[in-house]
Amino acid sequence: MPIVNRFADLHDEIADWRRDFHKNPELQFDVHRTAGVVARKLRAFGCDEVVEGVGRTGVVGVIKGRETGSGKVMGMRADMDALPIMERTGKPYASIAPGKMHACGHDGHTAMLLGAAKYLAETRNFNGTAVMIFQPAEEGGGGGREMVEDGVMERFGIAEVYGMHTGPGTPLGEFSTRPGPLLASADEFEIAIAGLGGHAAYPHECIDTTLVGAQVLQALQTIVARNVDPVKSAVVSVSLFETDSAATNVIPETVRLKGTVRALDGDVRDAVEKKMGLMAEHTARAFGARATLEYTRLYPVTVNGGEQTEFAVRVARDVAGAGEAGESKVEANAPPQLGAEDFSFMLNARPGALIFIGNGDTPFCHHPEFDFDDAAIPLGCSYWARLAETGMPLRPPKK
Repeated sequence: MPIVNRFADLHDEIADWRRDFHKNPELQFDVHRTAGVVARKLRAFGCDEVVEGVGRTGVVGVIKGRETGSGKVMGMRADMDALPIMERTGKPYASIAPGKMHACGHDGHTAMLLGAAKYLAETRNFNGTAVMIFQPAEEGGGGGREMVEDGVMERFGIAEVYGMHTGPGTPLGEFSTRPGPLLASADEFEIAIAGLGGHAAYPHECIDTTLVGAQVLQALQTIVARNVDPVKSAVVSVSLFETDSAATNVIPETVRLKGTVRALDGDVRDAVEKKMGLMAEHTARAFGARATLEYTRLYPVTVNGGEQTEFAVRVARDVAGAGEAGESKVEANAPPQLGAEDFSFMLNARPGALIFIGNGDTPFCHHPEFDFDDAAIPLGCSYWARLAETGMPLRPPKK
């Protein structure tokens, strides 16, 4: 079951869609142009139902198979939004929106799922219903959560849901995934430290919040090293250290530490949050200062279902090549990563699996020189198409 020949014919057309999305990036929920293009194409393909405004600006296309007696409904999701980054690719289709670019492959994700929708609407060689989900605001806005809370699973009867993400560093033509935790939870924190400001030449008359902040920062780094089981993973990163003073001879009244926390286990996530509050409070108190923690939970751990991952791997191997060739091109137990994905909200709502598709030796995601490789399009479209055809097969003809 190799790459679908139809996608070789459609390759240039799908690549043109992808480059148009790349040239016109939009952020978070403000994806009105992209969502409009997606909805118009889905209607032109002949989808049985196209619904806009799901989860604020998401789009859903419903394609019924030639048979629907199985009652199966499979969701397939792509994200549409870009990032607030100034592009440096120099490509002819580079972003025309200053400070915005598709630096995480969402242009490719959307184009590949559209290509699969066009093919599935033409052929309908499956017994069930394919629901194509085009999601806004993956990059920090929680669009997956918004679509789930808007009832996307219940409204369209979705029983299983699948996602695909570009994989820079993985060779073109290959896939990777794993059952269980694949990507980390992602949280943000801000620690506000209040002391007693004053003249930097007279520190004994002050409570030096800069010194306290440095001690708190150091203490935070012991949480993972000495409080998390070494066989489990977590990251606490302070990425911003702010004071309320711009003068070199002033000890500031307040200091703020901001950063991110990542974990691959819900219990570890809870423990880290609790420990951070204690560390900040008691370290500051030892110096006569006060510290408060504001902890914001963003995305949960992305957890692939075991049965669904096994199915996704089987389909990917069939697409990647026959026999041992296909086996070798799909990593079925890849190491988990500390990046995050708000597809996790959909996987919390329904069983499913996220898989990575190779993008070759390119800059990593969120880099100003990253670009999705159009050579991956036939493979990605074929994966989506075969997922529907294999997971919801037509009944054999009666003899």
